Amino acid sequence: MSDQAAAPAGLFGRTRTAIVNAWRDIVGAAKLKFAGAWRPDLPDEDIVRLRGQIEECLAARGGEVSARARAAELGAAYLDLNDVGRDRFLSLLARDYGLDRKAVDEKLAALKSAADKTAYATAARELRQVLEAPRIKFLRQFSTLGEGIKFLTDLRADAYRLAKKDPVLAPLDGELRDLLASWFDIGILELRRITWESPAAVLEKLIEYEAVHEIRSWADLKNRLDSDRRCFAFFHPRMRNEPLIFIEVALVEGMADNVQRLLDESAPHQDPRQADTAIFYSISNAQKGLAGVSFGGFLIKRVVDDLAHDFPNLKIFATLSPIPGFMVWLKEEIGAGKPVLALPDANEIAALAGSHDGDKALLEILAKPGWHEDSTKADILKPAVLRLCAQYLLNVRRGKQARDRVEHFHLSNGARVEQLNWLADTSAKGLALSAGVMVNYRYRQDDIDANHEAYTGEGRVTAATAVKNLL
Repeated sequence: MSDQAAAPAGLFGRTRTAIVNAWRDIVGAAKLKFAGAWRPDLPDEDIVRLRGQIEECLAARGGEVSARARAAELGAAYLDLNDVGRDRFLSLLARDYGLDRKAVDEKLAALKSAADKTAYATAARELRQVLEAPRIKFLRQFSTLGEGIKFLTDLRADAYRLAKKDPVLAPLDGELRDLLASWFDIGILELRRITWESPAAVLEKLIEYEAVHEIRSWADLKNRLDSDRRCFAFFHPRMRNEPLIFIEVALVEGMADNVQRLLDESAPHQDPRQADTAIFYSISNAQKGLAGVSFGGFLIKRVVDDLAHDFPNLKIFATLSPIPGFMVWLKEEIGAGKPVLALPDANEIAALAGSHDGDKALLEILAKPGWHEDSTKADILKPAVLRLCAQYLLNVRRGKQARDRVEHFHLSNGARVEQLNWLADTSAKGLALSAGVMVNYRYRQDDIDANHEAYTGEGRVTAATAVKNLL
C-alpha cells in the first residue's frame, strides 16, 4: 500500500468496476436484448432510449429476473455517465415520472366520499399507492441488486448536489432521502469498532471519508487506531464494508486542548485503563447521499455507553471540536461596519498593526501566515478572540438554532459548551476557519436529556461558567 492519503481513489474505481461487471453479468444471464450503451452526456437520442427502458422496468414484463436485469443494465449505464449525463438522467425522472395529479385527486375524492369504514380503508390504501411516484417504484428495483443500496445512496448524493443548481430535482431528492431514511433506520444498523486488523477496504475508506482532520498517511491512521484510541462506525447490513458515519476517540488524562498534540504520532501511548477522559475529536459522515438522515446523536450515545462499560475509570466524555463558522461570521460583522472589539482591545490591536481601525486590523493580522508563531501578537489577540468566539457560540443564532453547524449538532444531542482552547488547531484549515480556536463540548450523562430539551425547546445554550465569564 502507498503511504499517500490519495491511495483510496483506486479502491473506489475497483469497487465501481466490480459493481458494473456484476450487474452486466445479471443482464447477460437474463438473455435480454437491450439498446446498447449510452454516450456519457446522454444526448437527446439516448434520452428517448432511456425513457423506453424505464417504461419497460415499470411495466415489469418478463417476471422478476427480467426486471432485475433491466434495472441492472440501467444502473451500470448510469455509472458510465458524466455529470451532464447524470443531470439529464435525473431530470427525466423528476419531470416525467412524478405523481399523477389526476389519479391523486380521484383517490382523494373517493376517500372523502367513503360511506363506511371498509370503503374508507380501501380508499386510503389506494390513495397511498398513487402517492408513491412511479420514479420511486422504478428506483426500488435497484434495492434487490448486490450493492444496490450503495448505488441508490450515491444516486441520491448526485440528486442532492445537482438539486442546489436545478430546483426541478428537489422533489426527487426529497423522495430519495425519505426512501433511504426508511432503509437506514437506526434499529437495523450495526455498531462496529474499527481496528488496524479491520478489512483493508474499510481502512482505506476511513482515509477517504475523514472530513475533520485529514489522515495524512498509513502511519497516521495506525496511530489513530492504537491501544489508547478507539474508532467506531455504523454499518448497514447491505453495505458491509461501507461506514455510514464514524467517530474517532482518544482515551487520555484530563481535557484535551490541542489537536496537534492529540494526533502526534511520536507521543508516547498511554494505558487506556488509566484514562479518565474520552475525547471525541472527529465525527465524519461517510455517505453524502445520506445527508439529512441523522445517525450522529445515536452514535455518540452508543459509544459513551460502550466506553463507560469497558473503562469504569472514565469520568469525562467530551469533544475537541472545530468552530467552522467563526471566521465567516467575524468577517461578516466587520465587513458590515459593526464594531466587534471592546475599546482597550481595539486600541491595542490597532497599534499592533499600525492602523487606526482595530476591527480591520484584527482581520489583517489573522490573515497573515505565521501570526500565531509570534508570541507577542498571539498574547495580545488571545483575550479578544476568545471573547468574540464565546459571543459567537453563546449568542449568535440562525432562528432559534446556533449558527455554527457543529455546535448545533452537539447541543441538539445534549452536550454543553465546556471550554474554549486558544491555538488548539494551528493547521492552515484550523487557522482559516476559527483563528486556531477549538471548543470542548461535554456530555454529562446525567444532564444530556435536560440540555437537549433546553436547546431544542427554548434555544437555550448550556455552557460552563468559565465560558460565560469570557464575555
